[in-house]
Amino acid sequence: MYKKKILVFTRYENLGASSRLRLLQYLKFLENEKIDIEVSPLFSNEYLKTLYSGKPRWQFIVSGFWNRFKKIFSIKSYDLIVIEKEIFPYFPALFERLINILGVKYLVDYDDATFHSYDKNKKKLVRFLLGKKIDTVMRLSNLVIAGNEYLSSRAKFAGAKYIEVIPTVVDLNDYKVKVTESSKKTLIVGWIGSPLTSKYLLSISHIYKLLKNEFDVHFIAIGAKNENFDNIPIEVLPWTKENEAKLVKSFDVGVMPLIDSPWERGKCGYKLIQYMSCGLPVIASPVGINKLIVKDGVNGFLAKNDLEWEISLRKILKDENLRINMGIKGRQLVEEKYSLQSNSTKFCKIIKGLLL
Repeated sequence: MYKKKILVFTRYENLGASSRLRLLQYLKFLENEKIDIEVSPLFSNEYLKTLYSGKPRWQFIVSGFWNRFKKIFSIKSYDLIVIEKEIFPYFPALFERLINILGVKYLVDYDDATFHSYDKNKKKLVRFLLGKKIDTVMRLSNLVIAGNEYLSSRAKFAGAKYIEVIPTVVDLNDYKVKVTESSKKTLIVGWIGSPLTSKYLLSISHIYKLLKNEFDVHFIAIGAKNENFDNIPIEVLPWTKENEAKLVKSFDVGVMPLIDSPWERGKCGYKLIQYMSCGLPVIASPVGINKLIVKDGVNGFLAKNDLEWEISLRKILKDENLRINMGIKGRQLVEEKYSLQSNSTKFCKIIKGLLL
């Protein structure tokens, strides 16, 4: 019997959160369906390590682009091409057009507003040449998988033929509910992200200073940029794929501050889902999908300004029962809507439908 073959063009290897969470963690379910899968990342784990360390990374960029270019010549041997965001960033949609012309089906997945890298770029030439690139990629695809409604609405505007919304999810086998320690004195307010996104924490750092004098509280930032927090009472811990779930579970409260701009509205709220999966209450800026994930006063608080952040943090730090009850509600939401277990069947059904 002929086995269907899928080529997956991810942006990164397994250290890249977007690739791991949006595509790679689903592949085991497709393999159980007797489908042959080949993964072809654009950038290696070494590229990400150099990116976050600030070291030169041109050699990884050149080799990644060259290897992908060579792989393009084999696309006719696959039944479906799965593309994370785009085949080549900052390059016209020529190869997506080629796949379409050759009659090979492809789907494209988005977990952020990639289109704003082009249509809202500071450089006029980039806006002129690539401003409508992602619209073209979406329109020519057989399917757009969007991580939220903001991304889905752009796909509709672009004229995509078929759109499905699948959130970014956690594997419940990796994220367990935190066991409350009633004798614990020091509470932990935590954040998880990358050196590129830790800038958002600066917007509430002065509130951290204020509350540090009032509560027995410790502030942690996993994967943040150390230089961002000089003279700010935040402990920066390194991120690894192996330690992230354990560290998140050590929090008592999870936070996700954001600015309200088009790029941030395209985010998929994964931090909140990580926190809630461990049974933690959350506080978040009411931006994009955060307004859907956080039920204000039920599983956390939405805070749109400094005063609301301060009030929300005070309420949660003062009230253990509130933390516990919000955490229970958050975990229930993740189990129902934002887990790998609750979304894998839908993902596989969509893929198998394209292979018919």
